[in-house]
Amino acid sequence: MTEYTLPIVFGVVIGTIARILLLKTDYRQYPTYLHGKIIHLSLGFIAASLGALAVPAIMEKEFTAVTLLTVAATQFRDVRNMERNTLTEVDSYELVSRGKTYIEGIAISFESRNYLVMFTGFLGTFSLILWNIYIAIIVAVISLILGHKLMSGSKIADIVDIEHSKISFDGAGLYVDNIYIMNIGLPERQEEILKYGMGFVLKPKDINVITTIGNLGQRQAILHDVSVSLGVFRDSGTPALTPLIKRDLDDGRLGVFILPQIRDIHKAEAVIGSVPVLESAVRMPSESKSFKKGDKV
Repeated sequence: MTEYTLPIVFGVVIGTIARILLLKTDYRQYPTYLHGKIIHLSLGFIAASLGALAVPAIMEKEFTAVTLLTVAATQFRDVRNMERNTLTEVDSYELVSRGKTYIEGIAISFESRNYLVMFTGFLGTFSLILWNIYIAIIVAVISLILGHKLMSGSKIADIVDIEHSKISFDGAGLYVDNIYIMNIGLPERQEEILKYGMGFVLKPKDINVITTIGNLGQRQAILHDVSVSLGVFRDSGTPALTPLIKRDLDDGRLGVFILPQIRDIHKAEAVIGSVPVLESAVRMPSESKSFKKGDKV
């Protein structure tokens, strides 16, 4: 055994633990099968090993060994492609699809978590070599906490006010509050929608949110998560029974029409509020140079 053996093992173990903690099956049920989890845990072990090995390589001035990190970056980009391709293939078989924006967000998350694992392994090994096991454990715990913190982002509840609203028909037009959703001509379908449908209005808290929640990918993510969590009253070949979200063009509010099998208002509000704000949907028009300091937005 060399002087670096214990620090390397420590870094690999801490990094792998970080990947285990970051890998969970939530309400989206992904990854849900054993082989998918094994793939991600194996890649996490590799990422932790690369991070741990980088420290001795640098200290021994073996700078060519650090080039392995570039290979790792390429490998982890392939992780994103793998997740993107897998989710895109199965998305067409969902009753309510995720949408490309949501899929891209999930794929980016899986890639970025491998980098978090690599940094955790690097810091664990570095702190043990530089100080002692006690400080290394403290650094490892802090890294795990930061990794968990960075894993989660903003939720819809952070940027909008969610209110339950009755759905109604004006002739063939379906409305949530005063927001037009779609035309339903068949009286039988109208009766089903009034019986099984629910409506909610999302009120944006500022001008940035108006643009963000108006993104079609963000809207589709809301519909998918609600349908996964609460079920959906529809089947293939029933276009009238389709959950939809439409905008109020005057003030940017969203009218959310859903057909959940679990028709509980409070649960539905909680699910909508817990939908992640997709990074690719976020816009910041208030940061534009056209807005001067002190302007009302």
